[in-house]
Amino acid sequence: MLIVVALGGNALLKRGEAMTAENQRRNVRAAARALAPIADQHQLVVGHGNGPQVGLLALQGAAYAHVETYPLDVLGAQTEGMIGYMIEQELGNLVPFHRPLATLLTMVEVDPDDPAFDHPTKFIGPIYEREEADRLAADRGWTFRLDGGHYRRVVPSPEPQRIFEIRPIRWLLRHGTIVIAAGGGGIPTMYERGADRRLVGTECVIDKDLASELLARELRADRFVMLTDADAVYLDWGTPTARPVRRASPAALAAHEFAAGSMGPKVMAARRFVERTGKPAAIGALEDLTRILAGEAGTTVDAACEGIVFG
Repeated sequence: MLIVVALGGNALLKRGEAMTAENQRRNVRAAARALAPIADQHQLVVGHGNGPQVGLLALQGAAYAHVETYPLDVLGAQTEGMIGYMIEQELGNLVPFHRPLATLLTMVEVDPDDPAFDHPTKFIGPIYEREEADRLAADRGWTFRLDGGHYRRVVPSPEPQRIFEIRPIRWLLRHGTIVIAAGGGGIPTMYERGADRRLVGTECVIDKDLASELLARELRADRFVMLTDADAVYLDWGTPTARPVRRASPAALAAHEFAAGSMGPKVMAARRFVERTGKPAAIGALEDLTRILAGEAGTTVDAACEGIVFG
């Protein structure tokens, strides 16, 4: 069975945790322990978020005033290499030595006319108090929104249209490789208008769940799983009547609204995968991965389910 797993940025670097290499390594090691039993039995492709990491790189770049900060597509490529390296190394320490692993820098095409460029929603970087967020907005022209009880920078998050490296990913899978790809939603690229259709990078961060869904669909994966710091999808989240969803049909979930900056893209990606492939998708906590695949934890979105079954 081919399984595509998308690791949330907050599953790899917990909310409010210092963004150090040591903390990143420790969380990646925990992720590798959850992934290794799956890789032992199935073909595996791993995607991952990069919101905290790409935001930190942007801050570090802005601190050096003598050189203009690198654009988000270049920072996205840096995080693909950085996080992919750690996943590849920690997972490689747990699977048999003969099992190959490969991290692939993955370019993903977006539409320059996507309305998302006018409405930034994707959280990146650390959390701030209101005063510091206002100062950074004035100094650097960044946009901030509330993420829970704190402020975080938001950037455009257009829809992924095409994964350029899909053929080498298929080749690697045919040769038994565990593949880490489309990290952080992939490196955002677009074709410049004109006769030569030149491919260039662009200033945005593609949602990793939507990019991983496109990857899973293009690879004809049997299961698509999104892992985050929440144990399931909840209806009425943050209220006394909050209820975890164990199983649901895509149509049933479509009747409810979920936060655009957090669970919304995951639910959209799960619905899209199920509607277009007829195969199940799931959302849940990293430590529950084995139970999620068995249908015993998390939220499974399945075309065969009628309505919503609560946990």
